[in-house]
Amino acid sequence: MLDDITQAVLARTEVAKYLRGTEGERADHARERICAYLDELRTTQRHQLYRALQHPLYPILRKIERIDEQLHHVINATRDHRVVYASNHKSHTDYLVEPLALDDNGIRPPLIAAGINLFGGPLGLVQRHITGAIPIRRNSRDPAYLVTLKAYVAEVVKEHDLFFYLEGGRSYTGELKAAKTGLLHAALSSNRSDMVVVPVAVAYDLVLEDHYLSRQGAKKQARPFARELAELVRHAVGYWSRAFVTFGAPIGVGDYDPQSRTEVLELARLIRARIGLQYKVLPTALFAAAMRPSIAARDLEDRIDQLLEELAVKRANLAVTSGRQAVEQAAGPLETRGVIVNERGRFRVRDRGMLRYYAKTIEHLLATPGRTH
Repeated sequence: MLDDITQAVLARTEVAKYLRGTEGERADHARERICAYLDELRTTQRHQLYRALQHPLYPILRKIERIDEQLHHVINATRDHRVVYASNHKSHTDYLVEPLALDDNGIRPPLIAAGINLFGGPLGLVQRHITGAIPIRRNSRDPAYLVTLKAYVAEVVKEHDLFFYLEGGRSYTGELKAAKTGLLHAALSSNRSDMVVVPVAVAYDLVLEDHYLSRQGAKKQARPFARELAELVRHAVGYWSRAFVTFGAPIGVGDYDPQSRTEVLELARLIRARIGLQYKVLPTALFAAAMRPSIAARDLEDRIDQLLEELAVKRANLAVTSGRQAVEQAAGPLETRGVIVNERGRFRVRDRGMLRYYAKTIEHLLATPGRTH
């Protein structure tokens, strides 16, 4: 006996075509592999238990002051639409702060697409049976897996909202990465005429795992989450940050053909542009972008003022309005984090990699990327 979603997936045209057209593999073996992948993807969300998870996570959550912006876009969208949220991806804490922005404001919870490295051990049981997370093999090239994943997501979106990260994995350089189209294409394939995409931007004064990310530079392979968690705990000593979660105006998708790669890519680029524009420009990013190897505080303030003028013209989402504000708010946290040192009113770089990481978080908003650092 097959459950409803398995029957629906197997009945989809692209899956049936795969089962008929596989070379060197019998149809029953191909069907068995697809059903195995469906078992891996299947998820359940138990909302009351999900809310209760906030209590054991409090030691991390209390270190992050969450500030939600433009929630009215989501409130209006969920009244009459199926909502797909597309966000940038900065940190593992995104999985905490962004869903809580919805839950704390009484907005129906979406299912969340997450990397499969988060599904090991007891945490995997929580993800699969409580939070409603869908495990994604981001680097898989197996045609059976890819066709199953897209078909599964298309069927799930018929009944649930979906939250996914447009860049795929976290940004290891700090910059806003190019958009991935796989999950977006899958969501469009649900053919929900009432579906909209809500762009979401998350930004932190300090990213919890910035030490590791800035040194890694590029993700080479998925690591066990237990190792990631150990690093998060180690770097959480003395850590505090604000997290700005900014929701954008819904984007209607009715005019985009899911069968057209060009149109799906066009939509993905539009969403990325919206995310980039609503990304909160924080003092630490401005400080890093204007910083020189050694610079007097007053000169640094002047350089930040010039950046702010440029960003204001572009209607960027600014957290401060002057270089003095930025320096006052960023110098202490960056010095505590070991990024810079203040020597009698003159700032010097202590960790060039981390400084570059924070500078790149606003590079997409600058006229000449990379010119400031």
